[in-house]
Amino acid sequence: MDFPPRCASLAHAGSNTPKGRAVPAAMIEIIADDRERNGGVIDRLRGHEKVSLVIERLPLGDYLIDEVLLIKRKTLPDLAASIKDGRLFGQAHRLTGWPLWKAFIPEGTAADLAGSGMRREAIQGALIGLTLYLGIPLLRSQGPAETAQLILFAARQGRSAASGTVLRPGRRPRGKARIQTRVLQGLPGVGPQRARRLLETFGSVRGVVQADTEALAAVHGIGPATAETIRWAVKVSSPAIL
Repeated sequence: MDFPPRCASLAHAGSNTPKGRAVPAAMIEIIADDRERNGGVIDRLRGHEKVSLVIERLPLGDYLIDEVLLIKRKTLPDLAASIKDGRLFGQAHRLTGWPLWKAFIPEGTAADLAGSGMRREAIQGALIGLTLYLGIPLLRSQGPAETAQLILFAARQGRSAASGTVLRPGRRPRGKARIQTRVLQGLPGVGPQRARRLLETFGSVRGVVQADTEALAAVHGIGPATAETIRWAVKVSSPAIL
């Protein structure tokens, strides 16, 4: 999965965090795709005191939260159009290639579909395919303000899930590094020690996902076989942008 290095001119455009300043652990880190600038969601996230927002081009999805949760947002008119022209399921299949958490947010009301020519049953069928058969969770939103709230709610729940508070009360790792280590343990062949070494080597979950087989194999305790398995798990079947 090729997430390009951050472009300095984009990485801090509209960001709540000054260039070069470390992000406090309590802040929710959100990377928003630059094509979302006019969607209304970015404006609402930018004004939140607990959000560190970066705007840049994402090759997959629209919002990357804390480097572990990937969200794709579609307005209902765009959803209808993508069902008609066949884009939706190609996009959805690429989204399933994201190895960690992901979600799909259809945004709008029934009035937004007026004139689309799309039957309700067709939309329901598409959403059933996304959720039941592709396993992509669906978070329904009526507009940009609610979408922003859903992103924040999902981020908070994600931190709880990654830290083990949902499944294992009393075993909550403190600090971002421990949360990232727990998340990396979801990759095949990666236990606590390997997760820590991967994080020490690549600096973030995103860095591990981007790393090639040779770089992964060079990490102490990983080796070629585990490196190949990790690359297989995180590889997206198509490089096309979602």
